[in-house]
Amino acid sequence: MKLSIIIPTYNEEEYLPLLLKSIKAQEFVDFEVIIADAGSQDRTREIAREAGCRIVEGGMPAVGRNRGAEAAQGEYLLFLDADVCLTDGYLKSSLEEFAEQDLGIAITQISPLSDSRLDKMAHDFANFFMRKVESFKPHGAGCYGILTLKKLHQEVEGFDEDLDFGEDTDYIERMAEISSFKVLRQPRLLVSTRRVEEEGMKRVAYKYAKSTLYQFTGRKITAEKLNYSFGHNEKTRILYSVCGEGMGHAIRTDVILKHLIPHYEVHIFSSDRAYHYLAQRYDNVYEIGGFNTVYEDNTVRNTKTFIKGMKGLPGDLRNSLRLMYSVAKSVKPHLIISDFEIYSNLLAKILRLPLISLDNMHIITQGEIEVSSRYRTERLAAEGVVRSFIMMPRRYLINTYFYPPLKNPKKAKLFPPVLREEIMNLKSEEGRHILVYQTSDSNWELLEVLKELEEKFIVYGFNKDEEDANLTFKSFNDDEFFQDLATCRAVITNGGFTLISEALYLKKPVLSVPVKKQFEQILNAIYLERLGYGEFHEDLEKEDVLKFLTRLETYRDNIQNNFQHDRNEAIIRELDELIKKYGQFRK
Repeated sequence: MKLSIIIPTYNEEEYLPLLLKSIKAQEFVDFEVIIADAGSQDRTREIAREAGCRIVEGGMPAVGRNRGAEAAQGEYLLFLDADVCLTDGYLKSSLEEFAEQDLGIAITQISPLSDSRLDKMAHDFANFFMRKVESFKPHGAGCYGILTLKKLHQEVEGFDEDLDFGEDTDYIERMAEISSFKVLRQPRLLVSTRRVEEEGMKRVAYKYAKSTLYQFTGRKITAEKLNYSFGHNEKTRILYSVCGEGMGHAIRTDVILKHLIPHYEVHIFSSDRAYHYLAQRYDNVYEIGGFNTVYEDNTVRNTKTFIKGMKGLPGDLRNSLRLMYSVAKSVKPHLIISDFEIYSNLLAKILRLPLISLDNMHIITQGEIEVSSRYRTERLAAEGVVRSFIMMPRRYLINTYFYPPLKNPKKAKLFPPVLREEIMNLKSEEGRHILVYQTSDSNWELLEVLKELEEKFIVYGFNKDEEDANLTFKSFNDDEFFQDLATCRAVITNGGFTLISEALYLKKPVLSVPVKKQFEQILNAIYLERLGYGEFHEDLEKEDVLKFLTRLETYRDNIQNNFQHDRNEAIIRELDELIKKYGQFRK
């Protein structure tokens, strides 16, 4: 097949029939028509099927064009908007001029589907402008008949899906760097003036002039800055998937959901403790399977963890993906947000949905972290797990209290830890006790060390309420825990990110004894000590605790002077912008 015609659509039942009729009337016949539809709610798909078009799942224009190109069988690719019509002989003359000029990328001159003299003058000026600048600044607003070779499309990796405006000109410019570009002189496209009719000529002209100025000066501009919409006004639908191990992921998700749910339609997936925690607070919470680490004697047992995970994997994978897929097919989500949950990563690839990663784990793979070579084995294992859980999301939103340089700042951003409102509203005071928190109840050696000291310790994580010498054990209760944290002198814990972050917000020094072989906890503890917020110990002796207690004032000063937090404002703002960007069309 020689030519593949690719048309992104969303609710185009009014205009698509005119375009398809003009395509059918062409004398050139060696082509296929691919409709990349973004979940139209009208008769767009029905019209396309009746006309014999191939239909693929689309998205925002750049996404739809790329999906169409992936499915294309033709040597040449022609990208058209749905509200244009081909003039007589358009396909034949386009291909002939393209071949004669030995081009790699070309666009078409345009005429309005209007009798208005002003419309004709405006389109004639656009044609004149594109011809005049073609030799030094390839330009083509509106995707008016972009013709290219499939092999070149693949070479430049298609349209940039991260751009929500000007993706067509960006594509042309990148193509022109590796091939020849020209505005075709013979063929013409008839284009709709619906945007002019809706917004007025002056407003539309201003938007295109502004976007052209940005592009000619090497800058990008967003649809939001131009107040440019693609006409998809329904409530954005989100699948939010959460790692079920521990409580940190669930606590962070709870904060994010409190913001999202009033504005978006959110469906939540999780396992184990996180599922039960979130199901008590929200509707549309579904239980899936998940992986759990095996701890013994405050050490990760990798072999037992692997065996346990492999035993449950076939059933978990089948049942979890089946449930998630059925929910997705029903609600037709626009995007997926994952807090380090593996099955959502697979679902995003199956359904070709945008995936946003929001967690603290990806500091391991996205940050230029500096760690002693003695942890090389643990680091490599952790990097492998993190990369396999979430693969190539659109963005990494990483929570952290330390800020190493990023490997790819265009895809990853660092934000202060996401904290609960209850924590941020606490009044921090310095009491007599030291709070001890363990997410695993296997660290009994720590308790024996604490009994040797003349200090009062309040201990959480062993699921009991009792007194044992200077240790007061408490079962977990939010209100009581918050008060004990707010009034403690310091915190002794493993390397769990959430409690360390909460302690730092309340200006509490932290003594961290990470679970052995758990690299994420080791990394948290290393940077905790490096920043002067507390100490890192692989094993704890009585003398270590005594020395730590003598340095509390220094650690408090360091926290006071250097730890910063914005009450979650930056990450919420970034997430809203990404949802707006990727949630306008359903893929």
